[in-house]
Amino acid sequence: MKANLPYMNIATFVTDKARKRGKHNILYYKVPSLNQWNSLTWTELEQKVDTIAKALVALDVEEQDNIGVISQNMPQGIIVDFAAYANRAVVVPMFATLSPSQILYIVNDANIKLLFVGEQSQFDAVMEAIKEANSVKRIVVFDETVDLHGSKIAFYFSDLFKIGEENADKAKIVCQRQKRSSKDDLLNILYTSGTTGNSKGVMLSNENITEAIRINNDRLKLKRRAKSIAFLPMSHIFERLWVYLCLFNDVKVYLNIQPSNIQQTIKEVRPEYMCAVPRFWEKVFIGVNKKIEEYSPFKKALVAWAIAVGKIYNIDYARIDKKPPLSIRLRYKIAHTLIFSKLKKILGIENAIFFPVAGAAMSGKQASFFISIGIPILYGYGLTETSATVCCYPFKNYTIGSIGTLLPELQVRIGDDNEIQIRGKTITKGYYNRPQETKEAFVDGWFRTGDMGKLEGDTIFMTDRLKDLFKTSNGKYISPQAIEISLTADPYIDQVAVIGNNRNYVTAIISPSMVLLETFAKQNNLQYERIEEILEHPLVEALFEDRISKLQADFASFEKIKKFRLIKRNFSIESGELTSTLKLKRAVIQQNYATLINEMYEE
Repeated sequence: MKANLPYMNIATFVTDKARKRGKHNILYYKVPSLNQWNSLTWTELEQKVDTIAKALVALDVEEQDNIGVISQNMPQGIIVDFAAYANRAVVVPMFATLSPSQILYIVNDANIKLLFVGEQSQFDAVMEAIKEANSVKRIVVFDETVDLHGSKIAFYFSDLFKIGEENADKAKIVCQRQKRSSKDDLLNILYTSGTTGNSKGVMLSNENITEAIRINNDRLKLKRRAKSIAFLPMSHIFERLWVYLCLFNDVKVYLNIQPSNIQQTIKEVRPEYMCAVPRFWEKVFIGVNKKIEEYSPFKKALVAWAIAVGKIYNIDYARIDKKPPLSIRLRYKIAHTLIFSKLKKILGIENAIFFPVAGAAMSGKQASFFISIGIPILYGYGLTETSATVCCYPFKNYTIGSIGTLLPELQVRIGDDNEIQIRGKTITKGYYNRPQETKEAFVDGWFRTGDMGKLEGDTIFMTDRLKDLFKTSNGKYISPQAIEISLTADPYIDQVAVIGNNRNYVTAIISPSMVLLETFAKQNNLQYERIEEILEHPLVEALFEDRISKLQADFASFEKIKKFRLIKRNFSIESGELTSTLKLKRAVIQQNYATLINEMYEE
């Protein structure tokens, strides 16, 4: 049954909110020079959106024109979003870390004439990119400290604001465009980072976005006036839709501009909500367990007891909506008072209602750990093409190891090759300028996710990516993702890329934790002049062989890593080895480390 919600008209959304909630603070951002949080009320936000909307008309932005935004999370980005929607224009958000060649591809593919840019690094990348792009006519820069290098087409956001103030008469045109807004309007084109080939522009309509907000609202029921940190980039569909859902529910949104500052931001804000990818919680898991290793034997035993009690209370009872016996409740209260509450306060998450997690596979071991100690992880699954979430854990009666249950009014089926296929109003109509890829993405009206899975009742399990599956030369199918998830649960392993397609056994390229390796070297009196000497030392190799063997104890023999090589640097976006959403680009990694990989198969 449809939730009884007012229709969200995205073209007038901020104006509608300002009429009802005008005095309420809604958007928070930090001024780096002052190191303090500033806020905007709904009325202040509406005034800024209105002014920029008029400026866009003055700059000859037409209905359904594509406007590019490449920036970290900044308030100006949200203002531009809603000013564009008021003009029925299309926002093309880009990851702030894109290279000039990647920017050039998107600008040309989407024929972007007006481009908004955040900071100096993005501006410099854009200026390099547009040397070969004829479409870009104007560049608007959010950060007033950016050196524009005398560019004749670049100016600051404050200058755009003045243009809006000087063109008050354009309000009539904006109003006319708002009235023409329809559910079929194209709202966003989000270019998927893609692990192979050029990225594709996913087209999301007004209906896609508003339906996603409506059905997520029906499932999640956010607490009004709570606080949420926008940690993931707004160019990521997960964060983009989450922020819109928060705004819809008057949840205060705190914009974390620099990802590296997130730990400090969490401690300052103490949020009730925050989206993250599993990698973030992986690092928390490793950090907490590293700290536990440093405890005295007594304190270690106390923590182990508390976690065991937490598992019984939160997983064996609360998870399946059963009331624990009095003895368990009393023990859990002690465990929470002595251990869990202190840990959550140190992390800055003592106020958590729940933390949505998606974007990649999450280890069941890690999910169980966080739920056991009372950190409410809400794990889910979705794609850019599905307007983010397809399914997630319900608040009760969920299965750890699954990707949850379907959101209201979406349909799922398991197609050929065990592919998860989805149907519903949040599904994209296709890829921008890609009719053939659009056709291939659907079968009988069902969107093909490219992910393999199974259904058990109303619970969905994802088993692997169809394109990620390896087949060894012995004819055995290997799931590299499952192996990689198991290995990165180890604090000594930062990243791992599993190799094995058309090979006769499985190998791995591993980026280790250099901090822990240096500590290990000191504890074992290993002498070295270059870091490579540690990576090649027999004691270090033995350490990793032992840890890998234990982590893969439950894997079939043909899935176990026979050989590995340690590398001194992490896989990165800059090297082309990771997508903007931190997924491995296997082809690039295999090319970059071809010599090491061949050595493992030649020996």
